[in-house]
Amino acid sequence: MTQPPARPAARRRPNARGQGELLRAEIITAAVRMLDELADDEALSLRAVARSVDVAATSLYLHFADRDALVLAAMQHCHEGLVRLGDEAAAAQPDPGAALRARILAQAQWAEEHPGLYKVLHESAVHRRLGMPFKQVMVDRTIDSVQECMDAGIAPHDDAATVAIDLRTAVNGMLAQRINEPDLPWPPAAEQLDRFLAKLVGIQKPSAQA
Repeated sequence: MTQPPARPAARRRPNARGQGELLRAEIITAAVRMLDELADDEALSLRAVARSVDVAATSLYLHFADRDALVLAAMQHCHEGLVRLGDEAAAAQPDPGAALRARILAQAQWAEEHPGLYKVLHESAVHRRLGMPFKQVMVDRTIDSVQECMDAGIAPHDDAATVAIDLRTAVNGMLAQRINEPDLPWPPAAEQLDRFLAKLVGIQKPSAQA
């Protein structure tokens, strides 16, 4: 008996006119999820991203020139969320010292929950080739927070930008090492951060404990 021809697989219905940004957001969401799993931007396949949102691979090029452009968009999306987390954590604290500590601990928690994204954000080939200028927002937040501590008398007066860069270097190194060498006998992140705040910023007794 002759078998009826197989039906073609259902394809995603095109977005209505004016909904291109919705597809772009779906593509970025899929890329973020995959990069978190892969922890390597060069392992990301545009075809795999297209399959995950059920569109033709050529549709991605309507929104992103190439894989690097998609990775940058995904990392900017992640970084904006990370900044919001830090802002919310800092806003809930009673003084500048506690706010600075809470902001960094929010970053540390995010890195612990999303080690793959953290690696792409700081160690990826795209980062080395193109840089990620949107990360300046986090630098500025840290400088402002350190300056507020100095202005409040919680930390000794110094060049806030230099102190903030030293602090960010220590924190990013701590987080990268924890991700890349998880078997080391790491102390709690909060304890390590308190030592950074004391030695690098001059905040001897953090105002709030996590």
